[in-house]
Amino acid sequence: MKEIKDIIQAYDQLDKKSIRLALATVIYVAGSSYRRTGARMLVQDNGTYTGGISGGCLEGDALKKANYCLARNKTELVRYDTTKEGEDEIGVGLGCNGIIDVLLTPIDTASPDNPVELLRSCINDRATHCLITIVSSDREDLPAGKMFRFDRNNNLPEELSADAIKALQSNKSVVKTYEDFTAFIEIIPPALRVVLFGYGYDIYPLLRLGKELGWEMCLSTNPLKAAPAMKSLASSFYPTGEAIPVDDYTAYVLMAHDYNTDKNNLSMALHSNVPYIGMLGPLKRRAKALEELEEEGQKFSAGQLERLYNPVGLDIGATSPEEIALAILSEIRAHFSGKNGGFLRLKRGPIHQRE
Repeated sequence: MKEIKDIIQAYDQLDKKSIRLALATVIYVAGSSYRRTGARMLVQDNGTYTGGISGGCLEGDALKKANYCLARNKTELVRYDTTKEGEDEIGVGLGCNGIIDVLLTPIDTASPDNPVELLRSCINDRATHCLITIVSSDREDLPAGKMFRFDRNNNLPEELSADAIKALQSNKSVVKTYEDFTAFIEIIPPALRVVLFGYGYDIYPLLRLGKELGWEMCLSTNPLKAAPAMKSLASSFYPTGEAIPVDDYTAYVLMAHDYNTDKNNLSMALHSNVPYIGMLGPLKRRAKALEELEEEGQKFSAGQLERLYNPVGLDIGATSPEEIALAILSEIRAHFSGKNGGFLRLKRGPIHQRE
């Protein structure tokens, strides 16, 4: 999501009357690759670009090919095969050992439905969106490079709509080939949203690091105790007691450093539908809070307690507020990715799920 926002910001700052633009999008990956499907870069005809499709190894060649597409005003699909050993092959010696398909699409800046504008429409709410990009086609009504934001009223071919619905249900992007066209069906979830409950100085590194990740970093506390600088760093501020919207990509972190405040917030969080609850402090502090809540008549199921991460954060030996922030945000990322946060060198099989 951060890359999309960076591309939109760069796009808005350009003088579109004096420069031509293309969008490079990774639509398919087989084997090992630094970036995955959905990685993008906005290319200017002067050689400047925003975003990226690899770790820097393919961008130079992609820039050349993008300029070629701009000169012809035609969408092109480029395959980079880093598994080949010929010395003239792009990417040889980089060690990626994978296949990457990149779609290069000239951008009509005068069109309100160009790819960048459609990407913009996907970041203005907390919904999971589906974008459909035509990769190749023999149909005039579905030209290569055309992008659609999918909904059930798109009047798209029935089989394409059915596959888009399946992709939304599985939350997984996919390339599909039909009788006379091929389409990249891309799922774009909202950015992770983290709500921090507290007002201590250890809030600052969490807000800064989360913002750098492109996440929505929110703050909930007594407005009289939160410093103006802290509020300014937060994407949203919720005074204590104010309702906080929750979705499948929301995390709560309880870090008030006050036992009663954390206990009350824990009760609120466990009664909510938030999928991740992190709480600072040792296990005995959590046990005490839960015991007291139970004495007050609040009983929680195993499913409710399964969402509670305490002590919060991955075990990386963190001691400073900055390192603790890194440990907490890393655990949140692992949780929403369905990972255990262990050492990659101990992982059996590939880092990412292979096609």
